[in-house]
This record gives sequence, C-alpha cells and structure tokens, in this order.
Amino acid sequence: MERLFNTPLECGLRLLYLLNASKPKKLDLQRLITYDYLLVHSGDVDGSLGSLHPAVPFRGSEWLVKRDIVRDALDLMFARELVDKRLEAKGIFYAASPLTANFIALLKSGYAKSLVSRASWVVERFGEITDAELEDFMTENVGRWGAEFERLTALRDLELG
Repeated sequence: MERLFNTPLECGLRLLYLLNASKPKKLDLQRLITYDYLLVHSGDVDGSLGSLHPAVPFRGSEWLVKRDIVRDALDLMFARELVDKRLEAKGIFYAASPLTANFIALLKSGYAKSLVSRASWVVERFGEITDAELEDFMTENVGRWGAEFERLTALRDLELG
C-alpha cells in the first residue's frame, strides 16, 4: 500500500490552497516551499492558531529539504491543469489556474477547511513582505522550531542522571 503522507499528491493539494489564496499573484518555487512549511506548521509562528500537522522533532529542517517534493507536486498539479506555470525574466512562477478554485471547492473535509483558513492566514501574514524579508524571518526562526524536543530530552537525561 502506498503512503499518502508527505507525497507530491498531498503537498500538491496544499499548494492548490496556497495558490488560490494568493490570487492573482504568481509565486516562485522558494516562496511556495516556505508557504507550505508555514501552512503545515502554522503554530510555530502563531501559537493561538495551532499547526495543521503534529509537531515533530527538528521539523525546522523540513524547510531546507522540501524543494524536490514541492517541485514534483507543482509538476503533478500542472499536468492536471490545476496550476498555471509561467517562465518570466526572473524565473518560473506559479499561479492558480481557472480550475483551481472549482477543484478545491469540491473538497469538504475538516482538513480541507483547515487548509482554507491556514492558507488565508499565510498569505495575509506573509504575502506583502519581500522575498528577502521572508527568507530572513525563516532563517532567524527555523532553528528553534522542533528544538523543544531536544530540550525535553536534555531535561529527561538530567532527571535520570
């Protein structure tokens, strides 16, 4: 049985919500990598919001290794005409296609509703900052995200010693 978690299909579905929330803006690969991390781990930035997926140790490193899965996810969604891809002078940019909103409107689960709210939050919170500001924010914080597990392990070791 194939797993669904952390596959191009799962990531691609999340990216559809992000691109739909970003309309009419076009986003490059790096911004989508960052947005996908922030969507999944929104509680790292805003504790009152909570994260879409459970916290895992060293999850900040996900941001550094998501490039291939996000690229594969975008290619998968592009092949199904759910994403537009444009080559521009500054690189390749992605946007919601005319089918994106209609497709995600068909998804009615609680997870889908969470994707709508989190994607809107990501775009509202980070949509107007520059790429450099977004990268600075991530670089300053990514090392802390997931490190709470390391502290808990250290405390447990002290208690046992």
